[in-house]
Amino acid sequence: MFSDLARVGKYLGQAARLMVGMPDYDAYVQHMRLTHPDKEVMSYEAFFRERQEARYGGGDGRPGRCC
Repeated sequence: MFSDLARVGKYLGQAARLMVGMPDYDAYVQHMRLTHPDKEVMSYEAFFRERQEARYGGGDGRPGRCC
């Protein structure tokens, strides 16, 4: 029973983070290990920065945007 509640809590937390645009690092790590085992996994900080730049711009000369 507790494992089921923990699983539900994990999925609800993941859904809430995705709704507000916060990427899921654990899902990224799992994807990289399963489908790209030859590539290096980014640190959490690098992953977060890359996702922020992809969403809001900046970093590589692209203008920032608000919406």
